Amino acid sequence: MSTTNIAIDGPAGAGKSTMAKIIADKLGYIYIDTGAMYRAVALYAIQRNIDTNDVEKIRSILDHIDIDIKYDEDGQVILLNGQDVTKEIRTPEVSVGASNVAAIPEVRLKLVELQRKLATENNVIMDGRDIGTYVLPNANIKIFLTASVEERARRRYEEMIAKQYSCNYEDIKKEIEYRDRNDSSRAFAPLTIADDAVVIDTSNNKLEQSVEMILQVIKERLS
Repeated sequence: MSTTNIAIDGPAGAGKSTMAKIIADKLGYIYIDTGAMYRAVALYAIQRNIDTNDVEKIRSILDHIDIDIKYDEDGQVILLNGQDVTKEIRTPEVSVGASNVAAIPEVRLKLVELQRKLATENNVIMDGRDIGTYVLPNANIKIFLTASVEERARRRYEEMIAKQYSCNYEDIKKEIEYRDRNDSSRAFAPLTIADDAVVIDTSNNKLEQSVEMILQVIKERLS
């Protein structure tokens, strides 16, 4: 049975996960948040006081990490060695750590294997940094979402405040700028725009407008 794969890439805070979840629900597809997997690796390291920039130590713990994705009525649940860490992986410290560990080839290879397996078994919408260029280079549809740094920081700040995390706008803006540099400059599978991707700048859009634009692209490409 052939499956349909939709890849949504873009920098931190571009709204990939929020929009991908909505669209997956509308289309009846499985949503796969690949960034959550990297966050789980980072969380495991942080819990053991391991610097997420320490490549050798991160490599040494990979065999001790088992990541699985389950789905319930609330959506995707991330399991780290059998424990639900869906909430724990959303802190600012884990966000930065995820960008660091994602630059390590061995980490990406471990997680990409799982991501590709899910895509061969289900109609999926997968979002991340390198889905269309590396994880699913043959995806049926590729979309690259972007927005200004200031707008992405504002969205992330409001999201964190709504979840009652302690944070401030300037720190989040610096974190996003750091992640942009990190994600775009890594040697292995960096953040780039696939040649056949449709680029959508959401800086001046409301959420509903961006979702509608993506749905229109999907309709046109699948017709």
